[in-house]
Amino acid sequence: MTTQTILPVDAQLLSELSQSSGEPGWLKDSRLNALTLAAGLALPKLEKTRIDRWNVNTYGSYKASQAITALSEAPASVAALIKDQEEGSLIIQRNSSAVYVRLAPELAAQGVIFTDLQTAVKEHGDLVQRYLHKAVLPDEHSIAALHAALWNGGVFLYVPKNVIIETPLQAVLLTDDAEAAFVPHILIVAEANSSLTYVDNYVSDKTEAGLHNGAVEVFVGAGAKVRYATVHQLGEDTTDVTYRRAIVENDGTIEWIVGEMNYGDTASDTKSVLKGNGSSSDAKVIAVGSGAQKLSYTTQAQHFGKNTPSDMITRAVMRDSATSIINGITKIEKGATRADGQQTEKVLMLSPKARGDANPILLIDEDDVTAGHAASVGQVNYEQVYYLMSRGISRHDAETLIIYGFLAPVVSQIPLEGLRNQLQSLVERKLGQ
Repeated sequence: MTTQTILPVDAQLLSELSQSSGEPGWLKDSRLNALTLAAGLALPKLEKTRIDRWNVNTYGSYKASQAITALSEAPASVAALIKDQEEGSLIIQRNSSAVYVRLAPELAAQGVIFTDLQTAVKEHGDLVQRYLHKAVLPDEHSIAALHAALWNGGVFLYVPKNVIIETPLQAVLLTDDAEAAFVPHILIVAEANSSLTYVDNYVSDKTEAGLHNGAVEVFVGAGAKVRYATVHQLGEDTTDVTYRRAIVENDGTIEWIVGEMNYGDTASDTKSVLKGNGSSSDAKVIAVGSGAQKLSYTTQAQHFGKNTPSDMITRAVMRDSATSIINGITKIEKGATRADGQQTEKVLMLSPKARGDANPILLIDEDDVTAGHAASVGQVNYEQVYYLMSRGISRHDAETLIIYGFLAPVVSQIPLEGLRNQLQSLVERKLGQ
């Protein structure tokens, strides 16, 4: 069955909005072509998930927010996330547009570009056009097409060849107006032998239904290293659909750290395309579901190059009546000799009504490779609970220790202390502790 795609805007209005924003002609044409595509494409097909029953049509309209000149003027809902960032590199998006952009002067002197994507298309149009929508393709499905047509705000990060950035660059993306479109696009380009860490947080503060349709594109040059960390903590009234893609060249490395801490229905797809020989991918995903959430998490590694290792680890905890579908997909193409694809998906259920489904998938078209997977779904081991209680620990504390022990293999490997502490706090909050 194909569900008719409801277009949230017509072509004339989209064209007028692009022109009034001062966008170059190539971008206006890109938006209009994507809108045409969206009308004829179906929603993405998610394993055992009826996304057509989700709130995937409430886009709202483009509403620019008032810029701020100091972090003290930032909304209270993001204050804790930007503490002590006055001298750092930071972008804040509020609803449809960026309200604060700062790049450390020493990085600007090295040729680094860090700004909102809407500004980048005007100031660095040729560079943006070379990469925009080349990893997340508009013709994948209607969600991707509508994103390409309607994206706003966003982040553009460009790191030149041989530039090593030690300090993380950060972004906070806030939606607090249900009538405002929230469709940020993150585009990162790391040239050969460069290195960077990028961290972002998605936050909501509203009580009406809304939608985040997000896309992330990362291009990792030869010998470059990119660490991408993201935490989504959107409220129960916000549906979150996010597609992340990385294209990795010879000897390049992509590391994904994903914290799925939303309270509403969520679908995310994180994929590394190991294009070059010696390229590698490491993905760590931690998720907590609560209430009546419907969750779909997919992590993928597609191997084209020779000698390409990939590792994917997902740990999810489900409570109340939350349900989750967790997919791990390792695809090794013909010719990708000596590739090594490993994956682990584990789900811990804290309630008889909670549901988890872990699906490890290996698709291998080459003989000279190594691949493996592990998956488990189960409830708290009450023998462990009773053992801890016999040592004088309360039932509540015993269950807490078991849950944290379950998540520890992922959390302990996160190399950013601030992010580890943030995830720990969010896990405690989602578990009602």
